[in-house]
Amino acid sequence: MEFSSKLLENAINEVSQLPGIGKRTALRLVLHLLRQPKDQTSHLAKALETVRHEIKFCSSCHNISDKTICEICVNPHRNEEIICVVEDVRDVMAIESTSSFRGLYHVLGGKISPMDGIGPNDLTIDSLVTKVKEGKIKELIFALSSTMEGDTTNFYIYKQIQDLDVITSTIARGISVGDELEYADEITLGRSILNRIPFEISLKS
Repeated sequence: MEFSSKLLENAINEVSQLPGIGKRTALRLVLHLLRQPKDQTSHLAKALETVRHEIKFCSSCHNISDKTICEICVNPHRNEEIICVVEDVRDVMAIESTSSFRGLYHVLGGKISPMDGIGPNDLTIDSLVTKVKEGKIKELIFALSSTMEGDTTNFYIYKQIQDLDVITSTIARGISVGDELEYADEITLGRSILNRIPFEISLKS
């Protein structure tokens, strides 16, 4: 594709680096922005710049936050005795959209994957185990994607806490094997949370 403007070409190249955005989609987006008032483009650029430089990660659950502790963790109406363990912040958003869970979260930041060079020390597993050892948590819900890496991560965490006084459960397999949580519909995901099963039973299936 040949462009009459280097400025346009540079903008398209930058936008096309976003996931799921090809050159043609990037072209449509950039041309759309050019048709909008300049203030709108400036607001978008400022919002992206601000979120990149000022966003924080909750020191308790590792979710994205504006402050040191996120809004979910400080909400007095959440059940602090139940922790839902997820891979990343997109899973928190997916589960929150179901309105079926009123506990807290723990974001691991990924899954154990030796093929990708990701081990337990690269995730926030240690801080999760520390939380459980403090004795305030009554149940851990494993809500990682039903992949080999997700199951491996679940089992690793389970082995670290199996002798502690905490219930471990996993979301029901209404989510197809190999599926990521963020792509599940809200009803299926909500039912998977509500119909969770003891983790020990999932090991036998």
